[in-house]
Amino acid sequence: MPRVVLLGSSPSPDAATGQSTPPAALTLPALPGCPTVIGKLHGQLASLDPAPVTIARSGDAAVYRGLPGRLVETSDLAGDLRAVADAVENATENLLILPANSLIHDELIYQITKSKRGALALITKEPREEDENGDAIVPNVPIDEAQPEIGDRMLEGLPVRVRVRRSRVISVGSAYHGVTRPNSVLLGPLHLHHKHAATLAEAARELADMAHLLGPEDDLLQLLVLGLVRRGVSVGIRGRRDLFFRRVTTPEQAAEAVAEMATFNEDKARLSNAVKGADGFFTTYFVSTYSRYIARWAARRGLTPNQVTLISIALGVASALCFATGERAGMVAGGILIYFAFVFDCVDGQVARYARKFGVLGAWLDATFDRFKEYVVFAGLAVGAAVSGVGDVWTLALIALGLQSVKHLLDFSFGAANRRKPPSPLPSLALSISPDTGLRTALEQRKLARSGGIRSLLRMWGKAGKYRAVHWARKMIVFPIGERFAAIAIVGALFDARITFITLIIWGGIGSAYSLTGRLMRSLA
Repeated sequence: MPRVVLLGSSPSPDAATGQSTPPAALTLPALPGCPTVIGKLHGQLASLDPAPVTIARSGDAAVYRGLPGRLVETSDLAGDLRAVADAVENATENLLILPANSLIHDELIYQITKSKRGALALITKEPREEDENGDAIVPNVPIDEAQPEIGDRMLEGLPVRVRVRRSRVISVGSAYHGVTRPNSVLLGPLHLHHKHAATLAEAARELADMAHLLGPEDDLLQLLVLGLVRRGVSVGIRGRRDLFFRRVTTPEQAAEAVAEMATFNEDKARLSNAVKGADGFFTTYFVSTYSRYIARWAARRGLTPNQVTLISIALGVASALCFATGERAGMVAGGILIYFAFVFDCVDGQVARYARKFGVLGAWLDATFDRFKEYVVFAGLAVGAAVSGVGDVWTLALIALGLQSVKHLLDFSFGAANRRKPPSPLPSLALSISPDTGLRTALEQRKLARSGGIRSLLRMWGKAGKYRAVHWARKMIVFPIGERFAAIAIVGALFDARITFITLIIWGGIGSAYSLTGRLMRSLA
């Protein structure tokens, strides 16, 4: 479970004027029980950390007393930063750091805390400037020639002093630290792997020592990310997407936020999140379009993922028995049953993600019996071929089985080796240096050093994925499980076992060759 740190003293839109209301004193009368903002947040976080650390200014501390966890009182920004350092430096669990005045969906908390990134922050990008025709206005000065700036533009009450690119934070600024062409703000929360806790503590203490250079508008969470980025930590980004997050500082803002929050369908977002985002073509368009609703129905009636897995196994065995008859009606029935066996194979994972019921046994059952269903169907097809007089296809069955086994081995071994491979280090820059020019230059040099040769080919192939046809072609060529089950179902129902195995061997051989080539290129890059 993550250790939670609440930033009760995080600067707010009214921090400079001192007109903000402590979140513990902000009530939400539109919600059942009329909770306070901080009370609602504590309820949401109780399953993650029943005793969070709250950092608040002494003048606001009275309203935080009596809440679960530990309260740390501070007097200024330097004290805030040192309190964060003390709270996180010895962490042995992942950290979730967020402003105490946050109104947030449970599902968004869940998605952020389940991220596999070493660090992940919630951001929102500044809307792009457009001309009267709605076309984006391109800056006259290229970014390579642009100068770092101390941004004074505001977005959602926070200064726009963050530059993000693709999937991570590139640079963060403050009243002292300049950023080249900032385009975003960090909303919070920040989820951090405990391996970076010592780095965050060290950076926070250094920032505390230079707090006299910072301004009242500087956001505490944004400063923490500044310290991480300047020390070479890769901080990933995500937006709110179809979920809600807002910081509130006044009763009016709280009322508006609650009303806006009610317009979001959190259950729909949770259901969408239950579906894997990187599935193959067949799974995406012919299964997941409706399997999610079966998953929700099953979860609401108390079915566990393991029970759904057993249904999938039973359908797979029934399919093999139908194929073993060798009759056309049996082949058609086998094709239909193997399709629904795969549907329920998808449903079990979707139930686990929707109901948040995960277990080692379930993961083992899912991985093991996926192979079992596939291989028992191979046996059923071979038996059916012998019964119907098609001939002995056991050799073809063994070749198809061998190809899939080799492919599974390649995928597993490469994944295991990749997890052991240390990530390429990012450049760092001292916090005492104001402009981020050195950081930007180092990133460009790193990009040049990583270009050329095999890396260049891989990058070109990666960029080609932005075209939809290429994206789905790459997905299908590797012959994922959805396409394999679809090939068995369709070819088996329309033709015979021999044609089915030849299809599996040809497509499986192409997929294995493609996967092996890609693995070798990535290993040598």
